[in-house]
Amino acid sequence: MQRLYDFIRRHPTGVDSFWAVFLLGISGVTVVSGAGHGSGEYFAVLPVVIGLSVVVALRRRAPEKMLLLAIAMGVAQLVFGVRPNTANFAMLVITFTVATVGERWASRLALTCSLCAAGLSQIRWPFEEPGGWVQTVFVVVVMTVPFVLAWVLGDSMRTRRAYFDQLEERAARLEREREAQSKVAVAAERARIARELHDVVAHNVSVMVVQADGAAYVMDAAPDQARQALETISSTGRQALAEMRRLLGVLRTGDVRESGEYVPQPDVEQIEDLVGQVRQSGLAVDFKIEGTPRPLPSGVELTAYRIVQEALTNTRKHGGPNAGASVRLVYFDDGLGLLVEDDGRGAAHELYEDGGADGAGHGMIGMRERVGMVGGTLDAGPRPGGGFRISALLPLKPAD
Repeated sequence: MQRLYDFIRRHPTGVDSFWAVFLLGISGVTVVSGAGHGSGEYFAVLPVVIGLSVVVALRRRAPEKMLLLAIAMGVAQLVFGVRPNTANFAMLVITFTVATVGERWASRLALTCSLCAAGLSQIRWPFEEPGGWVQTVFVVVVMTVPFVLAWVLGDSMRTRRAYFDQLEERAARLEREREAQSKVAVAAERARIARELHDVVAHNVSVMVVQADGAAYVMDAAPDQARQALETISSTGRQALAEMRRLLGVLRTGDVRESGEYVPQPDVEQIEDLVGQVRQSGLAVDFKIEGTPRPLPSGVELTAYRIVQEALTNTRKHGGPNAGASVRLVYFDDGLGLLVEDDGRGAAHELYEDGGADGAGHGMIGMRERVGMVGGTLDAGPRPGGGFRISALLPLKPAD
Protein backbone atom coordinates (compact mmCIF):
# COMPACT_ATOMS: atom_id res chain seq x y z
CA MET A 1 0.00 0.00 0.00
CA GLN A 2 2.85 2.36 0.81
CA ARG A 3 4.47 1.63 -2.55
CA LEU A 4 1.24 2.53 -4.34
CA TYR A 5 1.01 5.78 -2.39
CA ASP A 6 4.63 6.63 -3.21
CA PHE A 7 4.01 5.86 -6.90
CA ILE A 8 0.97 8.16 -6.96
CA ARG A 9 2.99 10.98 -5.38
CA ARG A 10 5.83 10.54 -7.86
CA HIS A 11 3.55 10.45 -10.95
CA PRO A 12 0.68 12.92 -10.42
CA THR A 13 0.19 13.61 -14.14
CA GLY A 14 -0.04 9.89 -14.88
CA VAL A 15 -2.70 9.45 -12.22
CA ASP A 16 -4.66 12.45 -13.55
CA SER A 17 -4.40 11.06 -17.06
CA PHE A 18 -5.88 7.76 -15.87
CA TRP A 19 -8.87 9.56 -14.37
CA ALA A 20 -9.18 11.71 -17.52
CA VAL A 21 -9.45 8.56 -19.66
CA PHE A 22 -11.98 7.15 -17.21
CA LEU A 23 -14.04 10.38 -17.41
CA LEU A 24 -13.79 10.37 -21.19
CA GLY A 25 -15.13 6.80 -21.30
CA ILE A 26 -18.05 7.49 -19.00
CA SER A 27 -18.90 10.69 -20.88
CA GLY A 28 -18.63 8.91 -24.21
CA VAL A 29 -21.14 6.33 -23.08
CA THR A 30 -23.60 9.02 -22.04
CA VAL A 31 -23.12 10.86 -25.33
CA VAL A 32 -23.65 7.74 -27.44
CA SER A 33 -26.75 6.83 -25.46
CA GLY A 34 -28.13 10.28 -26.23
CA ALA A 35 -28.19 11.50 -22.65
CA GLY A 36 -25.34 13.93 -23.07
CA HIS A 37 -26.76 16.25 -25.71
CA GLY A 38 -30.01 17.75 -26.76
CA SER A 39 -29.83 18.06 -30.52
CA GLY A 40 -28.12 14.78 -31.25
CA GLU A 41 -25.35 16.45 -33.16
CA TYR A 42 -22.13 14.91 -31.95
CA PHE A 43 -19.83 17.44 -33.65
CA ALA A 44 -20.39 19.89 -30.75
CA VAL A 45 -20.57 17.35 -27.93
CA LEU A 46 -17.38 15.38 -28.57
CA PRO A 47 -14.96 18.38 -28.58
CA VAL A 48 -16.43 19.57 -25.30
CA VAL A 49 -16.05 16.12 -23.71
CA ILE A 50 -12.50 15.74 -25.00
CA GLY A 51 -11.56 19.26 -23.87
CA LEU A 52 -12.86 18.69 -20.33
CA SER A 53 -11.01 15.36 -20.17
CA VAL A 54 -7.79 17.20 -21.09
CA VAL A 55 -8.52 19.61 -18.25
CA VAL A 56 -8.46 16.72 -15.77
CA ALA A 57 -5.30 15.21 -17.29
CA LEU A 58 -3.22 18.40 -17.13
CA ARG A 59 -4.81 20.13 -14.14
CA ARG A 60 -1.67 19.97 -11.95
CA ARG A 61 0.84 20.61 -14.69
CA ALA A 62 -0.82 23.83 -15.97
CA PRO A 63 -3.73 24.75 -13.65
CA GLU A 64 -4.27 28.30 -14.96
CA LYS A 65 -4.35 27.22 -18.61
CA MET A 66 -6.67 24.32 -17.82
CA LEU A 67 -9.01 26.72 -16.02
CA LEU A 68 -9.21 28.89 -19.13
CA LEU A 69 -9.81 25.77 -21.24
CA ALA A 70 -12.63 24.69 -18.92
CA ILE A 71 -14.20 28.15 -19.16
CA ALA A 72 -13.93 27.96 -22.96
CA MET A 73 -15.66 24.57 -22.95
CA GLY A 74 -18.41 25.96 -20.74
CA VAL A 75 -18.95 28.89 -23.10
CA ALA A 76 -19.04 26.45 -26.04
CA GLN A 77 -21.73 24.45 -24.25
CA LEU A 78 -23.83 27.58 -23.83
CA VAL A 79 -23.32 28.66 -27.42
CA PHE A 80 -23.89 25.30 -29.11
CA GLY A 81 -26.55 24.04 -26.75
CA VAL A 82 -24.58 21.13 -25.31
CA ARG A 83 -26.38 20.21 -22.12
CA PRO A 84 -24.37 19.54 -18.94
CA ASN A 85 -23.12 15.95 -18.78
CA THR A 86 -20.69 13.76 -16.84
CA ALA A 87 -17.68 15.54 -18.36
CA ASN A 88 -18.67 18.73 -16.55
CA PHE A 89 -17.31 17.11 -13.39
CA ALA A 90 -13.95 18.39 -14.68
CA MET A 91 -15.07 21.95 -13.83
CA LEU A 92 -15.46 20.96 -10.19
CA VAL A 93 -12.02 19.35 -10.23
CA ILE A 94 -10.26 22.33 -11.84
CA THR A 95 -11.95 24.72 -9.38
CA PHE A 96 -10.46 22.76 -6.47
CA THR A 97 -7.05 22.51 -8.16
CA VAL A 98 -6.75 26.21 -8.97
CA ALA A 99 -7.85 27.18 -5.47
CA THR A 100 -5.12 24.89 -4.08
CA VAL A 101 -2.07 25.50 -6.28
CA GLY A 102 -3.01 28.11 -8.88
CA GLU A 103 -2.25 31.80 -9.02
CA ARG A 104 -4.43 34.13 -7.00
CA TRP A 105 -6.09 35.66 -10.04
CA ALA A 106 -6.96 32.17 -11.31
CA SER A 107 -8.39 31.22 -7.92
CA ARG A 108 -10.62 34.30 -7.87
CA LEU A 109 -11.70 33.69 -11.48
CA ALA A 110 -12.62 30.08 -10.62
CA LEU A 111 -14.75 31.23 -7.68
CA THR A 112 -16.51 33.82 -9.83
CA CYS A 113 -17.29 31.31 -12.56
CA SER A 114 -18.47 28.77 -9.96
CA LEU A 115 -20.98 31.30 -8.62
CA CYS A 116 -22.26 32.11 -12.11
CA ALA A 117 -22.23 28.67 -13.79
CA ALA A 118 -25.43 27.30 -12.23
CA GLY A 119 -27.40 30.50 -12.94
CA LEU A 120 -26.26 30.61 -16.58
CA SER A 121 -27.18 26.93 -16.95
CA GLN A 122 -30.72 27.57 -15.68
CA ILE A 123 -31.11 30.54 -17.99
CA ARG A 124 -29.93 28.49 -20.98
CA TRP A 125 -31.90 25.33 -20.09
CA PRO A 126 -34.85 26.28 -17.87
CA PHE A 127 -37.10 23.63 -16.33
CA GLU A 128 -40.07 22.78 -18.48
CA GLU A 129 -42.19 21.74 -15.48
CA PRO A 130 -44.02 24.62 -13.78
CA GLY A 131 -42.37 25.43 -10.47
CA GLY A 132 -41.84 29.09 -10.51
CA TRP A 133 -38.82 31.07 -9.56
CA VAL A 134 -38.58 29.39 -6.15
CA GLN A 135 -37.70 26.05 -7.74
CA THR A 136 -35.23 27.76 -10.07
CA VAL A 137 -33.47 29.49 -7.18
CA PHE A 138 -33.36 26.24 -5.21
CA VAL A 139 -31.78 24.37 -8.12
CA VAL A 140 -29.21 27.15 -8.66
CA VAL A 141 -28.22 27.05 -4.98
CA VAL A 142 -27.97 23.26 -4.92
CA MET A 143 -25.80 23.25 -8.06
CA THR A 144 -23.60 26.09 -6.77
CA VAL A 145 -22.85 24.62 -3.35
CA PRO A 146 -20.48 21.83 -4.57
CA PHE A 147 -18.38 24.32 -6.54
CA VAL A 148 -18.16 26.69 -3.58
CA LEU A 149 -17.23 23.83 -1.25
CA ALA A 150 -14.55 22.67 -3.69
CA TRP A 151 -13.08 26.18 -3.83
CA VAL A 152 -13.19 26.60 -0.03
CA LEU A 153 -11.51 23.22 0.48
CA GLY A 154 -8.81 24.05 -2.05
CA ASP A 155 -8.18 27.49 -0.56
CA SER A 156 -7.93 25.93 2.92
CA MET A 157 -5.33 23.49 1.66
CA ARG A 158 -3.40 26.39 0.09
CA THR A 159 -3.40 28.20 3.43
CA ARG A 160 -2.30 25.07 5.24
CA ARG A 161 0.54 24.47 2.80
CA ALA A 162 1.67 28.08 3.10
CA TYR A 163 1.66 27.71 6.87
CA PHE A 164 3.75 24.53 6.75
CA ASP A 165 6.13 26.14 4.26
CA GLN A 166 6.51 29.07 6.61
CA LEU A 167 7.23 26.69 9.50
CA GLU A 168 9.83 24.83 7.44
CA GLU A 169 11.46 28.10 6.41
CA ARG A 170 11.51 29.28 10.00
CA ALA A 171 12.99 25.97 11.16
CA ALA A 172 15.66 26.19 8.46
CA ARG A 173 16.42 29.79 9.43
CA LEU A 174 16.69 28.85 13.10
CA GLU A 175 18.98 25.96 12.18
CA ARG A 176 21.21 28.32 10.22
CA GLU A 177 21.24 30.73 13.14
CA ARG A 178 22.14 27.92 15.54
CA GLU A 179 24.96 26.85 13.26
CA ALA A 180 26.21 30.43 13.06
CA GLN A 181 26.03 30.80 16.84
CA SER A 182 27.86 27.50 17.27
CA LYS A 183 30.62 28.67 14.95
CA VAL A 184 30.92 31.93 16.87
CA ALA A 185 31.03 30.04 20.16
CA VAL A 186 33.67 27.66 18.81
CA ALA A 187 35.77 30.58 17.56
CA ALA A 188 35.48 32.33 20.93
CA GLU A 189 36.43 29.16 22.77
CA ARG A 190 39.41 28.63 20.51
CA ALA A 191 40.54 32.22 21.11
CA ARG A 192 40.17 31.75 24.86
CA ILE A 193 42.16 28.52 24.84
CA ALA A 194 44.79 30.16 22.64
CA ARG A 195 45.17 32.94 25.22
CA GLU A 196 45.44 30.37 28.00
CA LEU A 197 48.07 28.40 26.09
CA HIS A 198 50.07 31.53 25.40
CA ASP A 199 50.00 32.62 29.03
CA VAL A 200 50.90 29.20 30.39
CA VAL A 201 53.65 28.44 27.90
CA ALA A 202 55.18 31.94 27.78
CA HIS A 203 55.42 32.32 31.55
CA ASN A 204 56.55 28.85 32.56
CA VAL A 205 58.96 28.35 29.70
CA SER A 206 60.46 31.77 30.41
CA VAL A 207 61.05 30.79 34.04
CA MET A 208 62.56 27.47 32.99
CA VAL A 209 64.93 29.14 30.50
CA VAL A 210 66.15 31.65 33.08
CA GLN A 211 66.69 28.96 35.68
CA ALA A 212 68.43 26.67 33.20
CA ASP A 213 70.83 29.46 32.18
CA GLY A 214 71.57 30.22 35.83
CA ALA A 215 72.13 26.56 36.65
CA ALA A 216 74.55 26.18 33.77
CA TYR A 217 76.45 29.28 34.90
CA VAL A 218 76.93 28.15 38.52
CA MET A 219 77.10 24.40 37.93
CA ASP A 220 80.76 24.12 38.93
CA ALA A 221 81.12 27.07 41.30
CA ALA A 222 77.89 26.65 43.34
CA PRO A 223 76.36 23.17 42.98
CA ASP A 224 73.73 23.92 45.65
CA GLN A 225 72.40 26.90 43.67
CA ALA A 226 72.41 24.83 40.50
CA ARG A 227 70.45 22.09 42.28
CA GLN A 228 67.92 24.66 43.52
CA ALA A 229 67.55 26.04 39.99
CA LEU A 230 66.95 22.53 38.64
CA GLU A 231 64.30 21.96 41.32
CA THR A 232 62.61 25.21 40.23
CA ILE A 233 62.71 24.04 36.63
CA SER A 234 61.16 20.74 37.67
CA SER A 235 58.33 22.32 39.68
CA THR A 236 57.66 24.89 36.97
CA GLY A 237 57.51 22.17 34.35
CA ARG A 238 55.03 20.19 36.46
CA GLN A 239 52.88 23.26 36.90
CA ALA A 240 52.95 23.89 33.16
CA LEU A 241 51.98 20.27 32.49
CA ALA A 242 49.10 20.53 34.99
CA GLU A 243 47.75 23.65 33.28
CA MET A 244 48.18 22.05 29.87
CA ARG A 245 46.18 19.03 31.08
CA ARG A 246 43.47 21.39 32.28
CA LEU A 247 43.25 23.01 28.86
CA LEU A 248 43.17 19.62 27.20
CA GLY A 249 40.29 18.76 29.50
CA VAL A 250 38.45 21.81 28.20
CA LEU A 251 39.04 20.66 24.65
CA ARG A 252 37.84 17.13 25.35
CA THR A 253 34.86 17.74 27.62
CA GLY A 254 33.91 21.39 27.02
CA ASP A 255 34.34 22.46 30.65
CA VAL A 256 36.97 22.57 33.37
CA ARG A 257 36.87 19.74 35.85
CA GLU A 258 37.63 20.64 39.40
CA SER A 259 38.85 17.19 40.41
CA GLY A 260 41.09 14.46 39.15
CA GLU A 261 44.13 15.35 37.11
CA TYR A 262 42.80 18.79 36.12
CA VAL A 263 43.54 21.76 38.36
CA PRO A 264 41.25 24.74 39.00
CA GLN A 265 41.81 27.97 37.13
CA PRO A 266 44.23 30.35 38.87
CA ASP A 267 42.77 33.21 40.89
CA VAL A 268 43.87 36.35 42.72
CA GLU A 269 45.08 34.44 45.78
CA GLN A 270 47.64 32.62 43.63
CA ILE A 271 49.21 35.88 42.44
CA GLU A 272 51.41 35.88 45.56
CA ASP A 273 52.65 32.38 44.67
CA LEU A 274 53.27 33.61 41.14
CA VAL A 275 55.34 36.52 42.44
CA GLY A 276 57.34 34.15 44.63
CA GLN A 277 58.06 31.94 41.65
CA VAL A 278 59.24 34.95 39.65
CA ARG A 279 61.48 36.02 42.52
CA GLN A 280 63.09 32.59 42.51
CA SER A 281 63.93 33.10 38.86
CA GLY A 282 66.02 36.14 39.78
CA LEU A 283 63.63 39.06 39.21
CA ALA A 284 63.13 41.37 42.19
CA VAL A 285 59.40 41.97 42.63
CA ASP A 286 57.67 44.17 45.21
CA PHE A 287 54.13 42.95 45.89
CA LYS A 288 51.44 44.88 47.80
CA ILE A 289 47.71 44.55 48.34
CA GLU A 290 45.59 47.59 49.18
CA GLY A 291 42.02 47.50 50.35
CA THR A 292 40.09 44.57 51.82
CA PRO A 293 40.49 41.31 49.85
CA ARG A 294 37.22 39.59 49.06
CA PRO A 295 35.91 36.95 46.61
CA LEU A 296 35.58 38.17 43.03
CA PRO A 297 33.89 36.72 39.93
CA SER A 298 35.94 33.87 38.49
CA GLY A 299 36.41 35.72 35.19
CA VAL A 300 37.83 38.77 36.96
CA GLU A 301 40.17 36.65 39.10
CA LEU A 302 41.49 34.70 36.12
CA THR A 303 41.97 37.94 34.14
CA ALA A 304 43.89 39.58 37.01
CA TYR A 305 46.17 36.56 37.40
CA ARG A 306 46.92 36.37 33.68
CA ILE A 307 47.64 40.11 33.42
CA VAL A 308 50.17 39.95 36.24
CA GLN A 309 51.67 36.79 34.80
CA GLU A 310 52.05 38.28 31.32
CA ALA A 311 53.40 41.60 32.67
CA LEU A 312 56.11 39.88 34.75
CA THR A 313 56.98 37.62 31.82
CA ASN A 314 57.44 40.69 29.60
CA THR A 315 59.64 42.29 32.28
CA ARG A 316 61.89 39.25 32.29
CA LYS A 317 62.04 39.19 28.51
CA HIS A 318 62.41 42.90 27.75
CA GLY A 319 63.42 44.64 31.00
CA GLY A 320 67.10 43.81 30.95
CA PRO A 321 69.41 42.05 33.43
CA ASN A 322 69.02 44.43 36.41
CA ALA A 323 65.31 45.22 36.13
CA GLY A 324 62.99 45.22 39.11
CA ALA A 325 59.20 45.16 39.19
CA SER A 326 56.34 46.05 41.48
CA VAL A 327 52.81 44.64 41.59
CA ARG A 328 49.89 46.47 43.22
CA LEU A 329 46.43 45.03 43.77
CA VAL A 330 43.83 47.55 44.88
CA TYR A 331 40.36 46.44 45.99
CA PHE A 332 37.73 49.09 45.25
CA ASP A 333 34.05 48.95 46.14
CA ASP A 334 33.11 48.27 42.52
CA GLY A 335 36.14 46.50 41.12
CA LEU A 336 39.80 45.52 41.25
CA GLY A 337 42.71 47.68 40.17
CA LEU A 338 46.04 46.32 38.94
CA LEU A 339 49.31 48.18 38.51
CA VAL A 340 52.44 46.38 37.31
CA GLU A 341 55.56 48.50 36.77
CA ASP A 342 59.22 47.85 36.14
CA ASP A 343 62.33 50.03 35.95
CA GLY A 344 63.95 48.21 33.04
CA ARG A 345 64.57 49.37 29.55
CA GLY A 346 60.94 48.82 28.48
CA ALA A 347 59.61 47.11 25.37
CA ALA A 348 59.57 47.94 21.69
CA HIS A 349 56.78 50.38 20.74
CA GLU A 350 54.99 47.93 18.42
CA LEU A 351 54.62 45.34 21.17
CA TYR A 352 52.09 47.36 23.20
CA GLU A 353 50.12 48.79 20.29
CA ASP A 354 46.79 47.17 19.47
CA GLY A 355 47.45 44.13 17.34
CA GLY A 356 51.16 43.71 18.09
CA ALA A 357 53.84 43.20 15.52
CA ASP A 358 54.55 39.49 15.61
CA GLY A 359 54.38 36.55 17.94
CA ALA A 360 55.95 38.65 20.71
CA GLY A 361 52.96 40.99 20.67
CA HIS A 362 50.31 38.33 21.21
CA GLY A 363 50.53 38.67 25.00
CA MET A 364 49.37 42.28 24.87
CA ILE A 365 46.58 41.30 22.50
CA GLY A 366 45.50 38.63 24.98
CA MET A 367 45.55 41.14 27.83
CA ARG A 368 43.29 43.57 25.97
CA GLU A 369 40.89 40.79 24.97
CA ARG A 370 40.67 39.45 28.53
CA VAL A 371 40.06 42.90 29.99
CA GLY A 372 37.46 43.65 27.31
CA MET A 373 35.58 40.41 28.06
CA VAL A 374 35.02 41.46 31.70
CA GLY A 375 34.17 45.07 30.74
CA GLY A 376 37.37 46.61 32.11
CA THR A 377 39.99 49.05 30.85
CA LEU A 378 43.70 48.54 30.18
CA ASP A 379 46.51 51.04 29.74
CA ALA A 380 49.97 49.82 28.74
CA GLY A 381 53.06 51.76 27.73
CA PRO A 382 56.47 53.10 28.80
CA ARG A 383 56.88 54.99 32.06
CA PRO A 384 58.05 58.61 31.93
CA GLY A 385 61.15 57.80 33.99
CA GLY A 386 61.99 54.61 32.14
CA GLY A 387 60.65 51.09 32.26
CA PHE A 388 57.16 49.87 31.50
CA ARG A 389 53.75 50.18 33.15
CA ILE A 390 50.54 48.17 32.82
CA SER A 391 47.44 49.49 34.53
CA ALA A 392 44.05 47.75 34.51
CA LEU A 393 40.68 48.30 36.14
CA LEU A 394 38.41 45.27 36.33
CA PRO A 395 34.80 45.97 37.36
CA LEU A 396 32.81 43.47 39.40
CA LYS A 397 30.03 43.48 36.77
CA PRO A 398 30.62 43.40 32.99
CA ALA A 399 29.55 46.44 31.00
CA ASP A 400 26.19 46.23 29.23
